[in-house]
Amino acid sequence: MSGPAPASPFSEDEKQAVYRAIHTRRDVRSNFLPDPIADDVLRRLLLAAHHAPSVGFMQPWNFIVIRSPAVKIQIKAAFQRANDEAAQMFPERQRKLYSALKLEGITETPINLCITCDRQRGGPVVLGRTQNMDMDLYSTVCAVQNLWLAARAEGIGVGWVSIFHDDDLRRILNLPDQVTPVAYLCLGHVDKLWSQPELQAKGWRSRLPLDDLVFADGWGQTPDTCPAET
Repeated sequence: MSGPAPASPFSEDEKQAVYRAIHTRRDVRSNFLPDPIADDVLRRLLLAAHHAPSVGFMQPWNFIVIRSPAVKIQIKAAFQRANDEAAQMFPERQRKLYSALKLEGITETPINLCITCDRQRGGPVVLGRTQNMDMDLYSTVCAVQNLWLAARAEGIGVGWVSIFHDDDLRRILNLPDQVTPVAYLCLGHVDKLWSQPELQAKGWRSRLPLDDLVFADGWGQTPDTCPAET
């Protein structure tokens, strides 16, 4: 069936399941279990990512599934080099806490996944990308979020590792020039998740109040009312 279908709301249970996945999703760096991820589960996660919205329906993503211990060791070394540099960028009062944070599970998880953006996908002119050339990158990030929420529903922990030099990922994963690495993810079963974001729990930063972030009809214009958080 190719035409429009009824757009009825979800049942109350279905809605609560969606919101639960959103509110309990975590960036996981530890507490991974050694259990392998079944192929059918991985397929469902990738299919969820592949159903993300994309501007002009360009679908610019690719998924590099990494199971090789040798590749993971190279990735871990690239992370460590970049992380040592990053620690020196923070003020001294933050540096000790930063160094104590566990920021990756590269060699502890059965699957690493690099989600990339092919910046030539769809050709030189893509519907919806005619003025903003970064819409392909934004579309790929939507694929990351789809996969993350699906993983939460499956009991799979996901950790996004962003502390790399781009050239290192390109070299290790043999990426073509037109392909940009968007997200490097560590995937594994977990039996525990933080009740709040780990960086908040460990004192790095707190969630900003929603009311401070909502404007009306233009930047800085406070709305008369903002829906209360529940």
